[in-house]
Amino acid sequence: MRHNVAGRKLNRTTSHRLAMFRNMVTSLLDHERIYTTVPKAKELRRWTDNMITLGKRGDLHARRQALAVIREKSVVHKVFNDLATRYQARSGGYTRIVKVGFRRGDAAPMCIIELVKET
Repeated sequence: MRHNVAGRKLNRTTSHRLAMFRNMVTSLLDHERIYTTVPKAKELRRWTDNMITLGKRGDLHARRQALAVIREKSVVHKVFNDLATRYQARSGGYTRIVKVGFRRGDAAPMCIIELVKET
């Protein structure tokens, strides 16, 4: 039984899945837009929102928690300085998923996941 077990397995081992999402959240926060499959993007939302919330908290413990997930110090710096101030008035929902069709080889649903531009 899967009581209180959240998250998609995506047909990968635990180590592969964690490494994949660490790489994806680093790329998304760095480039602010990536192209991926819909199930991966829906799971990536959780990781990204958590990292931006840590950036909004802004203390040393939050920075160390973010460094445990995000692979590049420059991206952590961007989260804590640029993105935290951009989303200061927003309480969640920092990403947008735009479906763009199906992949040619296996017809997997594809999308663009991007950070919402706060105005």
